[in-house]
Amino acid sequence: AVVSTQSGHYGRGQKLETHRMLCLKSALKHIAARNSFRCFSSSTISDADLVVIGSGPGGYVAAIKAAQLGLKTVCVEKGATFGGTCLNVGCIPSKALLNNSHYYHAAKHEFASRGIKVDNVEVDLPGMMKAKSDSVSALTGGIAMLFKKNGIISVHGHGTITTPNQVIVANNDGGRTTINTNNIMIATGSEVTPFPGIEIDEETIVSSTGALSLQKIPKSLTLIGAGVIGVELGSVWQRLGAKVTAVEFLNNIGGVGIDLEIAKSLQRSLTKQGMKFKLGTKVHTAERTPEGIKVVAENIKKGKTEELVSDVLLVCIGRRPFTSGLGLDNIGVTVDARGKIPVNERFQTNIPNVYAIGDVIDGPMLAHKAEDEGIICVEGIVGGVPHINYDCVPSVIYTHPEVAWVGKSEEQVKEAGIPYKVGSFPMAANSRSKTNQDTDGLVKVISHKETDRLLGVHIVSSVAGELINEAALALEYGASSEDVARVCHAHPTVSEALKEACVAAYAGKPINF
Repeated sequence: AVVSTQSGHYGRGQKLETHRMLCLKSALKHIAARNSFRCFSSSTISDADLVVIGSGPGGYVAAIKAAQLGLKTVCVEKGATFGGTCLNVGCIPSKALLNNSHYYHAAKHEFASRGIKVDNVEVDLPGMMKAKSDSVSALTGGIAMLFKKNGIISVHGHGTITTPNQVIVANNDGGRTTINTNNIMIATGSEVTPFPGIEIDEETIVSSTGALSLQKIPKSLTLIGAGVIGVELGSVWQRLGAKVTAVEFLNNIGGVGIDLEIAKSLQRSLTKQGMKFKLGTKVHTAERTPEGIKVVAENIKKGKTEELVSDVLLVCIGRRPFTSGLGLDNIGVTVDARGKIPVNERFQTNIPNVYAIGDVIDGPMLAHKAEDEGIICVEGIVGGVPHINYDCVPSVIYTHPEVAWVGKSEEQVKEAGIPYKVGSFPMAANSRSKTNQDTDGLVKVISHKETDRLLGVHIVSSVAGELINEAALALEYGASSEDVARVCHAHPTVSEALKEACVAAYAGKPINF
């Protein structure tokens, strides 16, 4: 019954094969329909030791540590990928754009002075965005691999706490998962703080999320807010060609808590690069017009009102805790007027087996703070003694130059009435900074006037974000400025500027300035 198919004739064998194929297709359709039904069905996870709601830096690190300590751990994540705001639309993509836009700016404006000739340097924005996305995908995929490696159960969907020992998840695929657990950790992070009366469309009026994915380089960009997010994302688009103006309610850039001398140093550098700042200025309204986005702002001191028109408006006035829809009211978890969850030294809420870490509790909204809190919280759950020194949590602004600090600012020390002394050293006198033609900035060290113990370290430098960790270690171990000054630092390195500032603090004068 075998007939050559080339002739266009078919025998019984071919008909039998066709029948088999039809049966197989029918069976596959049946299986697919059955699996589709299962996706929308309910499931239960029993006897979990810990449910972590949120897989941002605090949540995913806590989940891994819990699993490593032997706890049956479930992590609930409402997004399609792990990593929360930081990895998906925050820390990581912004640093990719900051790094690559800096390379472009250097090639365009600095290479000639370094003896490097290049022609026709252009921005490939889609390529730059792809590089950003590739970095994000690699890191979020890495978390999925770590979860699998450590035996963590992950559920994608919105989790709601129904009792102190139960979380019900509305799965992203339409089903429902009930998780029974001994402990619950809230690690849901934060969300963009909206500006009253200004509607964000993520195209021409954008939050930080939209500013990370603009389809073209705007000719002009207005920032409402010159804090960390504002100056970082403003730097990206300024380097790529936009005219950037930042409107800030405070009288300094860099946000609350930055040392004011350091803020002024950063502002000088960014102004030199082309950014404009309107400080002590209040935004009243923003509206779309045929000419662009019109912002009406008022100088608070002078009472003078002006209008700013730009292609794109970035609203970056801060972030607020994300706790909506978690079911906190169901079990009576206390939330303060700012939306933050009060906790004790073990990160317990007023419900003893419900914990909270990261942006939803008090303190700076920093990924590394949340990570440490997650680890310490889990260690406490299994019987350890939790401890974290918030004076030793560093902060970094990833502009160029970078800004980093740990400990107290000069203003905070003054306000507390602590006797202090200051040692500083300019990057212009540092040999490595000179050879790198990267001399903007300084190191400022604050120590106790009587004991010489370090109270705060503030750095403006191209490598401030790396260098600050030496200072954090010194503060954590209670070092004096003399202790750091007497540690041999490699030459030539930028770290020698920290040593020189410490020499100035304890001895009164640095060596090389």
